Amino acid sequence: MSGISIFMYHQVGRFAPMKTHRASYCDVDRFRSQMRALRRFGVKVLSMGQAVAALRGEAPMPERAAVLTFDDGCENFYEHALPILQDHGYPSIVYPIAGQLGGSAAWLAAEGHPTPPLMTAARLREIAALGVEIGSHALNHVRLAEQPVDVQRSELRDSRERLQHELGREVAHVCYPYGSHSIDTLMAAAEAGYTSGVTCQRGAATPAFDPLALPRKAISYGDDVVGFLWKLYLKDAPKGEALARPGHADCRA
Repeated sequence: MSGISIFMYHQVGRFAPMKTHRASYCDVDRFRSQMRALRRFGVKVLSMGQAVAALRGEAPMPERAAVLTFDDGCENFYEHALPILQDHGYPSIVYPIAGQLGGSAAWLAAEGHPTPPLMTAARLREIAALGVEIGSHALNHVRLAEQPVDVQRSELRDSRERLQHELGREVAHVCYPYGSHSIDTLMAAAEAGYTSGVTCQRGAATPAFDPLALPRKAISYGDDVVGFLWKLYLKDAPKGEALARPGHADCRA
Protein backbone atom coordinates (compact mmCIF):
# COMPACT_ATOMS: atom_id res chain seq x y z
CA MET A 1 0.00 0.00 0.00
CA SER A 2 1.14 3.59 -0.54
CA GLY A 3 0.30 6.74 1.36
CA ILE A 4 -1.79 6.90 4.53
CA SER A 5 -5.30 5.50 4.87
CA ILE A 6 -7.35 8.06 6.79
CA PHE A 7 -10.42 6.13 7.91
CA MET A 8 -13.67 8.01 8.49
CA TYR A 9 -16.04 6.90 11.23
CA HIS A 10 -19.01 8.61 12.80
CA GLN A 11 -20.89 6.51 15.35
CA VAL A 12 -19.73 3.23 16.92
CA GLY A 13 -22.16 1.04 18.83
CA ARG A 14 -25.08 -1.32 18.24
CA PHE A 15 -27.62 -0.22 15.67
CA ALA A 16 -30.66 -1.56 13.89
CA PRO A 17 -30.07 -2.08 10.15
CA MET A 18 -30.64 1.04 8.07
CA LYS A 19 -30.96 1.91 4.38
CA THR A 20 -29.63 5.48 4.47
CA HIS A 21 -26.76 7.24 6.25
CA ARG A 22 -24.92 3.91 6.42
CA ALA A 23 -21.57 5.67 6.66
CA SER A 24 -22.82 7.17 9.94
CA TYR A 25 -22.74 3.80 11.71
CA CYS A 26 -20.22 1.09 12.58
CA ASP A 27 -21.18 -1.93 14.65
CA VAL A 28 -18.95 -2.18 17.72
CA ASP A 29 -18.07 -5.82 17.08
CA ARG A 30 -17.02 -5.01 13.53
CA PHE A 31 -15.04 -2.05 14.80
CA ARG A 32 -13.21 -4.33 17.22
CA SER A 33 -12.40 -6.74 14.38
CA GLN A 34 -11.18 -3.87 12.19
CA MET A 35 -8.81 -2.67 14.89
CA ARG A 36 -7.46 -6.21 15.31
CA ALA A 37 -6.92 -6.41 11.56
CA LEU A 38 -4.74 -3.29 11.64
CA ARG A 39 -2.47 -4.95 14.18
CA ARG A 40 -2.45 -8.30 12.38
CA PHE A 41 -1.43 -6.70 9.07
CA GLY A 42 1.25 -4.54 10.63
CA VAL A 43 -0.41 -1.19 10.01
CA LYS A 44 1.05 1.71 11.99
CA VAL A 45 -1.77 3.82 13.42
CA LEU A 46 -0.75 7.47 13.49
CA SER A 47 -2.19 10.54 15.14
CA MET A 48 -3.28 13.21 12.68
CA GLY A 49 -0.31 15.30 13.77
CA GLN A 50 2.07 12.44 13.01
CA ALA A 51 0.41 11.85 9.65
CA VAL A 52 0.74 15.49 8.63
CA ALA A 53 4.43 15.45 9.59
CA ALA A 54 4.99 12.34 7.44
CA LEU A 55 3.08 13.83 4.50
CA ARG A 56 5.19 16.97 4.72
CA GLY A 57 8.41 14.98 4.76
CA GLU A 58 9.16 16.05 8.33
CA ALA A 59 9.01 12.45 9.60
CA PRO A 60 9.49 9.03 7.99
CA MET A 61 6.52 7.62 6.08
CA PRO A 62 5.65 4.17 7.47
CA GLU A 63 5.26 1.37 4.94
CA ARG A 64 1.70 0.77 6.16
CA ALA A 65 -0.06 3.60 7.98
CA ALA A 66 -3.56 4.66 8.97
CA VAL A 67 -5.32 7.44 10.87
CA LEU A 68 -8.61 6.88 12.71
CA THR A 69 -10.99 9.85 12.48
CA PHE A 70 -14.42 10.26 14.10
CA ASP A 71 -16.77 12.98 12.86
CA ASP A 72 -19.40 14.85 14.90
CA GLY A 73 -18.22 13.99 18.43
CA CYS A 74 -21.01 11.57 19.36
CA GLU A 75 -21.05 10.34 22.95
CA ASN A 76 -20.99 6.73 21.76
CA PHE A 77 -17.34 7.25 20.80
CA TYR A 78 -16.57 7.42 24.52
CA GLU A 79 -18.73 4.42 25.38
CA HIS A 80 -17.83 2.04 22.56
CA ALA A 81 -14.85 3.12 20.44
CA LEU A 82 -12.48 4.57 23.03
CA PRO A 83 -12.12 1.41 25.16
CA ILE A 84 -11.16 -0.60 22.07
CA LEU A 85 -8.70 2.05 20.94
CA GLN A 86 -7.15 2.07 24.40
CA ASP A 87 -6.85 -1.73 24.38
CA HIS A 88 -4.71 -1.44 21.24
CA GLY A 89 -2.91 1.74 22.21
CA TYR A 90 -4.15 3.44 19.03
CA PRO A 91 -4.30 7.23 18.68
CA SER A 92 -7.39 8.81 17.16
CA ILE A 93 -8.93 12.19 16.41
CA VAL A 94 -12.48 13.35 17.13
CA TYR A 95 -14.01 16.30 15.26
CA PRO A 96 -16.80 17.84 17.40
CA ILE A 97 -19.15 20.59 16.25
CA ALA A 98 -18.04 23.50 18.40
CA GLY A 99 -21.42 25.25 18.44
CA GLN A 100 -23.34 22.12 19.43
CA LEU A 101 -21.35 20.65 22.32
CA GLY A 102 -23.66 18.68 24.59
CA GLY A 103 -26.43 18.80 22.00
CA SER A 104 -27.61 16.05 19.67
CA ALA A 105 -27.10 14.97 16.06
CA ALA A 106 -30.39 16.55 15.06
CA TRP A 107 -29.62 16.52 11.31
CA LEU A 108 -30.15 12.75 11.27
CA ALA A 109 -33.84 13.16 12.18
CA ALA A 110 -34.68 14.35 8.65
CA GLU A 111 -34.59 10.74 7.42
CA GLY A 112 -36.02 9.16 10.53
CA HIS A 113 -32.77 8.26 12.26
CA PRO A 114 -32.15 8.52 16.02
CA THR A 115 -30.35 11.67 17.16
CA PRO A 116 -27.55 10.54 19.48
CA PRO A 117 -26.11 12.90 22.11
CA LEU A 118 -22.95 14.81 21.33
CA MET A 119 -20.07 15.01 23.76
CA THR A 120 -19.95 17.93 26.17
CA ALA A 121 -16.92 20.18 26.60
CA ALA A 122 -16.14 18.34 29.84
CA ARG A 123 -16.15 15.01 27.99
CA LEU A 124 -13.87 16.40 25.32
CA ARG A 125 -11.43 17.55 27.98
CA GLU A 126 -11.56 14.07 29.49
CA ILE A 127 -10.73 12.25 26.27
CA ALA A 128 -8.12 14.84 25.32
CA ALA A 129 -6.39 14.12 28.63
CA LEU A 130 -6.37 10.45 27.60
CA GLY A 131 -4.50 11.31 24.40
CA VAL A 132 -7.34 11.68 21.87
CA GLU A 133 -6.71 14.53 19.43
CA ILE A 134 -9.54 17.03 19.12
CA GLY A 135 -10.16 18.75 15.80
CA SER A 136 -12.90 21.08 14.58
CA HIS A 137 -16.02 20.15 12.61
CA ALA A 138 -16.81 23.85 12.16
CA LEU A 139 -19.07 25.90 14.41
CA ASN A 140 -22.32 24.55 12.97
CA HIS A 141 -23.02 21.47 10.91
CA VAL A 142 -23.35 23.30 7.56
CA ARG A 143 -22.06 22.69 4.06
CA LEU A 144 -19.29 25.24 4.00
CA ALA A 145 -18.88 25.52 0.23
CA GLU A 146 -22.51 26.66 -0.03
CA GLN A 147 -21.97 29.54 2.42
CA PRO A 148 -20.71 33.08 1.72
CA VAL A 149 -16.99 33.50 2.24
CA ASP A 150 -17.44 35.54 5.43
CA VAL A 151 -19.58 32.76 6.92
CA GLN A 152 -16.98 30.15 6.00
CA ARG A 153 -14.31 32.22 7.70
CA SER A 154 -16.31 32.66 10.89
CA GLU A 155 -17.35 28.99 10.98
CA LEU A 156 -13.73 27.86 10.84
CA ARG A 157 -12.17 30.63 12.93
CA ASP A 158 -14.78 30.75 15.69
CA SER A 159 -14.97 26.97 16.06
CA ARG A 160 -11.21 26.73 16.53
CA GLU A 161 -11.18 29.55 19.05
CA ARG A 162 -14.08 28.11 21.03
CA LEU A 163 -12.57 24.63 21.20
CA GLN A 164 -9.18 25.97 22.18
CA HIS A 165 -10.83 27.97 24.96
CA GLU A 166 -12.74 24.93 26.23
CA LEU A 167 -9.78 22.54 25.98
CA GLY A 168 -6.91 24.81 26.93
CA ARG A 169 -4.82 23.41 24.08
CA GLU A 170 -4.24 23.98 20.37
CA VAL A 171 -6.73 22.72 17.81
CA ALA A 172 -4.76 22.21 14.61
CA HIS A 173 -7.01 20.07 12.43
CA VAL A 174 -10.40 20.50 10.77
CA CYS A 175 -12.97 18.25 9.14
CA TYR A 176 -15.37 19.88 6.67
CA PRO A 177 -19.02 18.97 7.43
CA TYR A 178 -20.45 16.76 4.68
CA GLY A 179 -17.04 17.00 3.00
CA SER A 180 -18.19 20.29 1.47
CA HIS A 181 -15.27 22.55 0.60
CA SER A 182 -14.05 24.94 -2.07
CA ILE A 183 -10.91 26.94 -2.73
CA ASP A 184 -12.41 29.64 -0.49
CA THR A 185 -12.89 27.05 2.27
CA LEU A 186 -9.25 25.97 2.07
CA MET A 187 -8.11 29.59 2.20
CA ALA A 188 -10.36 30.23 5.20
CA ALA A 189 -8.97 27.14 6.94
CA ALA A 190 -5.42 28.35 6.37
CA GLU A 191 -6.30 31.82 7.64
CA ALA A 192 -7.87 30.29 10.76
CA GLY A 193 -4.60 28.50 11.54
CA TYR A 194 -5.37 24.87 10.75
CA THR A 195 -2.54 22.63 9.56
CA SER A 196 -4.75 19.89 8.08
CA GLY A 197 -8.24 19.45 6.71
CA VAL A 198 -10.05 16.23 5.79
CA THR A 199 -12.70 15.72 3.15
CA CYS A 200 -14.91 12.90 1.92
CA GLN A 201 -13.00 12.36 -1.31
CA ARG A 202 -11.89 8.74 -1.50
CA GLY A 203 -8.32 7.53 -1.55
CA ALA A 204 -5.07 7.31 0.34
CA ALA A 205 -3.39 10.54 1.47
CA THR A 206 -0.01 11.15 -0.14
CA PRO A 207 2.41 14.11 -0.23
CA ALA A 208 0.77 15.14 -3.52
CA PHE A 209 -2.32 16.32 -1.64
CA ASP A 210 -2.83 19.76 -0.14
CA PRO A 211 -2.71 19.05 3.65
CA LEU A 212 -5.93 21.08 3.96
CA ALA A 213 -7.77 18.79 1.50
CA LEU A 214 -6.85 15.25 2.50
CA PRO A 215 -8.93 12.31 1.25
CA ARG A 216 -10.42 9.65 3.51
CA LYS A 217 -11.90 6.17 3.34
CA ALA A 218 -15.41 5.96 4.77
CA ILE A 219 -16.23 2.92 6.89
CA SER A 220 -19.87 1.98 6.48
CA TYR A 221 -22.32 -0.14 8.43
CA GLY A 222 -21.92 -3.06 6.03
CA ASP A 223 -18.12 -3.23 6.07
CA ASP A 224 -16.86 -6.51 7.50
CA VAL A 225 -13.14 -7.23 7.85
CA VAL A 226 -12.82 -8.13 4.17
CA GLY A 227 -14.41 -4.85 3.13
CA PHE A 228 -12.27 -2.96 5.61
CA LEU A 229 -9.07 -4.51 4.27
CA TRP A 230 -10.14 -3.76 0.69
CA LYS A 231 -10.45 -0.11 1.66
CA LEU A 232 -7.13 -0.26 3.51
CA TYR A 233 -5.32 -1.28 0.33
CA LEU A 234 -7.28 1.04 -1.96
CA LYS A 235 -4.56 3.42 -3.05
CA ASP A 236 -5.87 6.14 -5.26
CA ALA A 237 -8.64 8.63 -5.76
CA PRO A 238 -10.95 7.82 -8.70
CA LYS A 239 -9.05 7.94 -11.99
CA GLY A 240 -8.73 11.43 -13.38
CA GLU A 241 -9.64 13.19 -10.13
CA ALA A 242 -7.32 16.09 -9.27
CA LEU A 243 -5.47 15.47 -6.06
CA ALA A 244 -6.45 18.66 -4.32
CA ARG A 245 -9.68 19.37 -6.18
CA PRO A 246 -12.38 21.11 -4.12
CA GLY A 247 -15.34 18.83 -3.84
CA HIS A 248 -18.82 18.26 -2.52
CA ALA A 249 -18.72 14.51 -1.91
CA ASP A 250 -21.39 14.04 0.74
CA CYS A 251 -20.34 12.24 3.92
CA ARG A 252 -24.04 11.99 4.79
CA ALA A 253 -23.26 13.06 8.36
